Amino acid sequence: MPLETLLPVLAVLAVFAALLGALWLMKRRGIGFTPRVFAALGLGIALGVGIQLALGREGEAAAVALDWMSVVGQGYIALLKMLVMPLVFVAIVGAFTRTKISENLRRISAVVLAVLLGTVAVAALTGWAAVALSGLAGASFTDAGADAGMQALQADQQQVANLSLPQMILSFIPVNVFADLAGSRPTSTIAVVIFAAIVGIAYLKLRARREDTGEGEGAATGGEGGERAASVSNEAAASGASVPTTHDAPAAPASAAASARTQTAFFRQLIDSLYGIVMRIVSMVLALTPYGVLALIAHVMATSDYAAILDLGKFVAVSYGALAFMFLVHCLILLANRVSPLSYARKAFPVLSFAFVARSSAGAVPLNIETQTRALGVDEATANFAASFGMSIGQNGCAGIYPAMLATIIAPTVGIDVFSPTFVAGLVAVVVISSLGVAGVGGGATFASLIVLGTMGLPIEIVGLLASVEPLIDMGRTALNVSDSMVAGVTASNAVGGLDRAMLRDPEARVSGEGHTEL
Repeated sequence: MPLETLLPVLAVLAVFAALLGALWLMKRRGIGFTPRVFAALGLGIALGVGIQLALGREGEAAAVALDWMSVVGQGYIALLKMLVMPLVFVAIVGAFTRTKISENLRRISAVVLAVLLGTVAVAALTGWAAVALSGLAGASFTDAGADAGMQALQADQQQVANLSLPQMILSFIPVNVFADLAGSRPTSTIAVVIFAAIVGIAYLKLRARREDTGEGEGAATGGEGGERAASVSNEAAASGASVPTTHDAPAAPASAAASARTQTAFFRQLIDSLYGIVMRIVSMVLALTPYGVLALIAHVMATSDYAAILDLGKFVAVSYGALAFMFLVHCLILLANRVSPLSYARKAFPVLSFAFVARSSAGAVPLNIETQTRALGVDEATANFAASFGMSIGQNGCAGIYPAMLATIIAPTVGIDVFSPTFVAGLVAVVVISSLGVAGVGGGATFASLIVLGTMGLPIEIVGLLASVEPLIDMGRTALNVSDSMVAGVTASNAVGGLDRAMLRDPEARVSGEGHTEL
């Protein structure tokens, strides 16, 4: 490496190391988690802009420096991705083991899924309307080249290129759960969700067998079996014969009940232990958030094409307008549950701000669950269901608004009337189905968009065209995703009568996020 490249690289890395040290000192001095994350956001913006101004967007020194900085930024993302599958599995199975009444579980899961899929359908309509009514349909920027963006998307395109709608639905089935736990397919997340649900249902059936067997023994002994025993006893007494005792008759069913009791108790304890360990690992990873945010934002700002961002400014503005509208839809759902949107906003702000900055629905799951149970009054089983399902199903931002907007923008270029009822209905249906199993860590919106565009026979180049502004929009999308899962939790908990309104009304019942960043 020539000296004229090495010196700027060392200078940038020295500044980066100093900023990392400053964030560490802020923690040592007791500054809260949220202020540190927003400080990292501001420092990352300043560092990224400085790198681009000093070294150029495509300079060799900038590329080398950013490559080294990616050890922190992409390392943080890799750790979050590592957590997705274990988190999905233990959170969903844990929701089954924590519920007391099976009937409630059915209703909880039905309401949660209804809210998630219902709101993603509304989000798809919102994305369509935002583009169709703002004049972005067939926008001039769709004529631009997208070679660089498409090169980055080639691997993702190959993974979803041959997925027709029926094949995509079939791919949800967990054929090899170990491969899906390793994330080997685009639909691995929903496959793990389905497998976790199957495991949970099996647990409930085993628990019900234990309860039925335990309760049925006495009835069987005192019912027909008791009548037969009494008849034998009377006949024997009349003939003067001795009556053999049959106290051991129910031994086999009693043994089966004891075995089922032991198995369910062991399994619940195992899942509780795994849940605790996974959440502890999550805590350790989330403690790295300020450092990861600093590196990631600096990379975005240093590599962004500001001219392109200005050209696409209308798309960014319309996107955030659509996101804001969906937040209003969430408020209407809360009002229908007799929950104050203002109170919800105050209590949900820590987790929503974390999701906004970190751009990770999966990383927000622990704080999401804690906010629901300790601030919003949602019961524990419902909170686990809503947070884990919402991480991978029906994401309003990444799987709803964004793919619908891209499809509506590009459709006129291939001669499709975006106001056609057939197009709108088909778009909503495809978006809802493709929203199943979108990963809760960076890249989910890209996969969802590729699936929607490919299924509808639309050009996918637009995904590459918008790559320069995608990270900026992704922050708002992620916050909307997390909000949707919490609204689903509040709705389901209210539906089963488990919502603690005293906690909900208590202004002191709030979560700061510090409990997950102890390290």
